[in-house]
Amino acid sequence: MTSPYDTVRYRSLEGRSVLITGGASGLGAAMVEAFVQQSAKVAFLDVDVASGSALAARTGARFIECDLLDIDALRAAVAAVEAAHDGIGVLVNNAGKDDRQALATIEPADWRRLLAFNLDHQFFASQAVSGRMAERGGGSIVMLGSVSWMRGRPGMAGYSTAKAAINGLTRTLARELGPAGVRVNCIVPGAILTERQRTLWLTPQLDAEFIALQALKFRLTAQHVARMALFLGSDESGGCTGANFVVDAGLTQN
Repeated sequence: MTSPYDTVRYRSLEGRSVLITGGASGLGAAMVEAFVQQSAKVAFLDVDVASGSALAARTGARFIECDLLDIDALRAAVAAVEAAHDGIGVLVNNAGKDDRQALATIEPADWRRLLAFNLDHQFFASQAVSGRMAERGGGSIVMLGSVSWMRGRPGMAGYSTAKAAINGLTRTLARELGPAGVRVNCIVPGAILTERQRTLWLTPQLDAEFIALQALKFRLTAQHVARMALFLGSDESGGCTGANFVVDAGLTQN
């Protein structure tokens, strides 16, 4: 069976330990499949047991049920993967939730939860893997941003604030961890066509609007983002750190 990730072979990923947060569906599931196709040792974290178990059965990746809002559980899951896979060479901080909320309705608890969903775990997962990566002489941490903060989309104050913060966090961690050989970069996706988008927000009008705004006239899928994750996890991006890699078909050119 032909895979969308067969066109390039990253030899440096063969046998490399990869951990992906929020890997049971959407972008994360595409990344799990992509790294498995490159013969990496893949583990992923998610709260969705049904989807996670099905993906693990289909791909052979290791699934650990984990609520990323529980930092103690996150740290324990990272330690379990390190023990099972002899460390972690690549961390992809994929998990996030682009919930929409009207400005006037956001309460303090809502605000904190939006930041926790989209920002907190990216820092604490990076913190958790950084020590062992440094001991091993290097590694790659891949953050997930969003063009939402660049475009200033209404109804996404909490989400966009968290994603903007990830930009600064990426640059800071790159400086802090660089001397130990640990690279930190950020993928910044645009309008990605996922099942969640189809279910919650996609309309023919919105679909046409995105195409009109983009320089490239096709809808992006999770596979476009996963291919960038492969590059950043591999040695081919060995000279890259502290950078945003925008995958938006030219949407932010407008």
